[in-house]
Amino acid sequence: MTKTERITWGSASARRLARQFLANSARTGTPVADVVGTMLGVHAQVLSAAELSVGLRTDGTTRMDVRTALWPTESSAAPPPLVKTHGPRGTVHLLPARDLPMWCAALPAIPGGPGTASPSDVRLTEEQAGQVVAAIGDALDGTFLTIDELGEEVVARTGPWAGDLVMPAFQTMWPRWRQVLHRAGQSGVLSFGPHRGRKVTYTRPPHFTPPAPEEALRRLVRRYLHAYGPATPQHFARWLAAPPGWARTLYAELAAAGEIEAVDFEGTSAWVVTGDTDFPDGPEREGLLRGVRLLPYFDAYLIAAQPRELLYPGAAYERALAGGQAGNFPVLLVDGVVAGVWHQRRRGSRTTVTVEPLGRLTARQERELAAQAERVGDVLEARAELVVGEVTVGPHA
Repeated sequence: MTKTERITWGSASARRLARQFLANSARTGTPVADVVGTMLGVHAQVLSAAELSVGLRTDGTTRMDVRTALWPTESSAAPPPLVKTHGPRGTVHLLPARDLPMWCAALPAIPGGPGTASPSDVRLTEEQAGQVVAAIGDALDGTFLTIDELGEEVVARTGPWAGDLVMPAFQTMWPRWRQVLHRAGQSGVLSFGPHRGRKVTYTRPPHFTPPAPEEALRRLVRRYLHAYGPATPQHFARWLAAPPGWARTLYAELAAAGEIEAVDFEGTSAWVVTGDTDFPDGPEREGLLRGVRLLPYFDAYLIAAQPRELLYPGAAYERALAGGQAGNFPVLLVDGVVAGVWHQRRRGSRTTVTVEPLGRLTARQERELAAQAERVGDVLEARAELVVGEVTVGPHA
């Protein structure tokens, strides 16, 4: 590693890949929660994609290992090391249980962006929202409830106004209280439980005392920069769906306190944790970048690594992004940049992995792609069949 004041895209990418277990997988036996914590959460709106995000970074890990970390067997006395809840951007994530205090202090302190408020005849007042969040926590303590059961408990603990059907959703109307479901998750009083048949259940994570919001945000910035730096305040804001002006103020406060420092990143001023300025160069950098990797929907690396136009060069920007948004397509990474898209379809004990490269692969890269497709099957506990050809499904299919 060399210490440098000017950091190239290649050097930054090599360090990110190494720290994200994408240059070299975590060794067999590495706790699932350690991998998830390093990634700063795993997007889990589609659980199979989250299982792939973790499994493709860890030797020997399968989807069952992830599920066991979320929902241990009844004979297990220890609390689960992973929690499925509403995390960054209000979306469903897997988070290490030990990191919940940081997340649940930091996320509610992030101001909402423009257009986040519901219409006046729908929205809850701050007082009502607080009542609903408290009612959710009380109702879920020590039990698992479906959404309908939870709604009954919330209305009983607050009032009929919470159950008013005022929120348009999927050709139906949802009760008023559900607009703060994500806030309950981000406040640490709600998480997802195992399915009851085909129905989702919710429970309450173990109680904890969160740190002060200011300290939690400072910790979050430092961990983000360690994993994905160098990064600008705008990159951080985009990752969290937060206002850029707020992020600039936060970075300025950390810089004034000496916790982060500016570096030249491809001709732009960006930030790293103070003293964390060693980046790989020369053969070491090329060795970390080199290789073929398959990343699933909304993989943490695709969402956080910036600038996006360098991660998605040339034709990849049009083919693998949806209106500039990353994660809607699973992607093929070749030597650290997006070079194609892919899709997997499960049928019984088999899964077909269709990969559409945007350029010609070498013989070595074809062999690595075949190994990656086989690993996808291993994680999903299926036998994988690799097909190289056009991916005909749309984004987030």
